[in-house]
Amino acid sequence: MKAVILAAGVASRLRPLTNNTPKCLLKVGDKSILERTIDNLVKNNISEIIVVTGFLREMIEDFLTLNYPNLNFTFIYNEKYDSTNNIYSLWMTKSDILGYEMLLMDSDIVFDSRIIGRLLSSDYADCLALRSAEELSEEEIKCLLNEDGSIKKISKTINPQEAVGESIGIEKFSKALVLRLFTILDRKILDEKAVNVFYEAAFQDAMDSGAKIFTVDVEDYKCMEIDTAEDFKLAELVAKDMS
Repeated sequence: MKAVILAAGVASRLRPLTNNTPKCLLKVGDKSILERTIDNLVKNNISEIIVVTGFLREMIEDFLTLNYPNLNFTFIYNEKYDSTNNIYSLWMTKSDILGYEMLLMDSDIVFDSRIIGRLLSSDYADCLALRSAEELSEEEIKCLLNEDGSIKKISKTINPQEAVGESIGIEKFSKALVLRLFTILDRKILDEKAVNVFYEAAFQDAMDSGAKIFTVDVEDYKCMEIDTAEDFKLAELVAKDMS
């Protein structure tokens, strides 16, 4: 199992906080978002970590190598960080992740460490963490389910009233699905030039062609994605109750 953390973005909606600091290095309480993420991985015995950087990459690399000398980091630089979306950053990890199970995560989530544990202990080989919130908006990545409980559709454009919840940005995928996803990513990036969509578009293609990805409900554990200044303020309150 290797963890993949996507941390290339500029986070323009958080300016001026992110003028000179990558979003993942902003402090929520006494720890940065990235520090919380790495600590959560360590608690779950994951030490092989691929980090895709972009904006102010040296700050991220220096922070991780200085503070976590015993972990095995692979840094990949997305030089097109200001003109591509996270699907491109994920595609760049291909040579380092093929042949491994993957725990994929965004770098802007403050979350309880037990969410990772719940995914790792799930009987589903391929699954993602779902927050079954009562109130959803146009902003979240939402899910619709098939009768067997697998995901039918994953997208921001799903009607919030029809969705079962939101994908919080943490996924566990088997070696087989990783191979399938990167075949799809090659087509999307190299042939279709679809570099500015969310990586969930590749999940959708995989499911449309028969792959089964299930949800693991983590509503009883705290988690929060940070996109705006309002999110950032709220995250400090949420983080106090996390394990």
